[in-house]
Amino acid sequence: MKEKIRKCMQPLPHHTCVSVALLILRLIMGSAFIIHGWGKIQNPMAWMGPQAPVPGFLQLLAAVSEFCGGIGLVLGLLTPIASLGIAFTMAVAVMTHMFMLKDPFVNPTGGHSYELALVYLGLAIAFVNLGAGKYSLDHKLLGDRTNT
Repeated sequence: MKEKIRKCMQPLPHHTCVSVALLILRLIMGSAFIIHGWGKIQNPMAWMGPQAPVPGFLQLLAAVSEFCGGIGLVLGLLTPIASLGIAFTMAVAVMTHMFMLKDPFVNPTGGHSYELALVYLGLAIAFVNLGAGKYSLDHKLLGDRTNT
């Protein structure tokens, strides 16, 4: 069982160009999530305010997945787990904006939309599947997956 978990954390072997692209995407997305999560992690169970329809525990999960997941992406550490947390958080954000708030995909006036949450969801799914690449702590500590 321990070996299966280790194998899931190992990045797939990628060509150098792909690893550089993954690094750039990880740094951009991870930095954005550290910034988005910073305010939430300051008051993790009540960052949505006292009238929030979301229980404090779920607010905590979102705050941790954004802030800690962002750190994980920047470092390339436990990338599949960090990305999975972000993916779940972004799936909820997409559904909230799409179905509850009835926001458009892109708002031509610059208001609320679910476009960015959907982009982050897609990137998080890609990182879950592709891993962090050569330039990551996952690679340094665990090496590449040899058998997919």
